[in-house]
Amino acid sequence: MPDQFKDRLRNARESRGFTQADLAKKSGLQAAAISHFETGQRSPSFDNLRKLSDALNVSVDYLLGRIDEEQHGQGIGAAPRARQLFRHAENLTDQSFDLLESMAKTLWEKENERKGGDK
Repeated sequence: MPDQFKDRLRNARESRGFTQADLAKKSGLQAAAISHFETGQRSPSFDNLRKLSDALNVSVDYLLGRIDEEQHGQGIGAAPRARQLFRHAENLTDQSFDLLESMAKTLWEKENERKGGDK
């Protein structure tokens, strides 16, 4: 993995105020593994890369240097669940995607009404 990964991993961790031990606990990995990833001594498996991405709330593409924006479910409280939903949405026809978008908008409107009604 290029140096960009280790730098982005360290920067994302530090910008969140996490120590390597904090990130290890949050991701379910060992602190030594985090250290190895940040020094470039080891590369994470795909599964561990996803765990790091979820723990830091950044996209895998960002960590790998494929995109420059962190983009990981920004504005979505349940980012891993939202990513799961959209992973399936990528395979929908345009008509089905439009229906999904309409349903999501309706659910969002109902949620906003509910929140407004609680005040």
